[in-house]
Amino acid sequence: MHFESPIKRRKSRQIRVGDVLVGGDAPISVQSMTNTETTDVAATVGQISRLEEAGVDIVRVSVPSMEAADAFGEIKKQVNVPLVADIHFDYKIALAVAEKGVDCLRINPGNIGREDRVRAVVDCARDKDIPIRIGVNAGSLEKDLQKKYGEPTPEALVESAMRHIDILDRLDFQEYKLSLKASNVFMTVDAYRLIASQIEQPLHLGVTEAGGLRSGTVKSAVALGQLLMDGIGDTLRISLAADPVEEVKVGFDILKSLQLRTKGINFIACPSCSRQNFDVIKTMNELEARCEDILTPLDVAVIGCVVNGPGEAKVADIGLTGGTPNNLIYRDGKPSHKTQNEGLVDELERQIREKVAEVDAQEGETPSKITIGA
Repeated sequence: MHFESPIKRRKSRQIRVGDVLVGGDAPISVQSMTNTETTDVAATVGQISRLEEAGVDIVRVSVPSMEAADAFGEIKKQVNVPLVADIHFDYKIALAVAEKGVDCLRINPGNIGREDRVRAVVDCARDKDIPIRIGVNAGSLEKDLQKKYGEPTPEALVESAMRHIDILDRLDFQEYKLSLKASNVFMTVDAYRLIASQIEQPLHLGVTEAGGLRSGTVKSAVALGQLLMDGIGDTLRISLAADPVEEVKVGFDILKSLQLRTKGINFIACPSCSRQNFDVIKTMNELEARCEDILTPLDVAVIGCVVNGPGEAKVADIGLTGGTPNNLIYRDGKPSHKTQNEGLVDELERQIREKVAEVDAQEGETPSKITIGA
């Protein structure tokens, strides 16, 4: 059974980052950022390849020097995913990466300096069909805004953003997206809500410096969940002090929970209790690890007993309900066969991969769902 998200998304102008559409009716894209030394081409390409395997849509790479710009050109040749160059202050670096095939420039026009330098970058971006991402951060607000507001506020973030936007407006450049990030959940949510009705361009969501894997995931989910449910957001990054691959996984999990994206398996699992007929937690840990490579949309639920297991299984393509003495596997919502605890994960993986092959073969059809209720 396939459920459509009830969320009505904000209408935004559509731009293109490489071969990825952002805004309009395009799917909300998931981004991440490399944390390797950009001048280490092999390490950076290796990390981007891992991000691609995780399903990332767009990758941002920091380019702080001309040496990094040269390396960026080599990196671009070796990867398939669109690359955003993160650049601060030096307009010459922006011009250099534009010549090397960058798919998007992350700059703040107001930080580039003289207007002739800003115009040079914007004219180059226009000529090469390269969009710009304006990125406002609560930790780097202009000094006069810090003095005016006393501290970072949603209104201060919006005022900073409008300064950069005004520059692009004067230069008649509209192919940009915008982010307004803070490490505070309330400030982030309020800033995005304030700006959402003031511009038509796509909004890139994120809680900056969100924290480690667990705390950063929770903070990002709380903030982005509110905005996404409001229909706000066209692309996102989960900023974690962790492996960038984890950012991609969390990003897709947030979107899947709101039925906004369906890439990969959506696991539904009970927390387990004394009614369980097998070790649910151990089963889930093994199953998730084995199925990380699967990008086909499927729902897989693991429920520990016959109380909720059959109900979950009946609304899915594949289900497993824990039972005594044997567990029961469902296919297409109907009982299929019984299985013992021994080799349970092997059997679940086999069922999942069979279903993946079936779904992948059905081109143009709505992806099926899998539920494993244990």
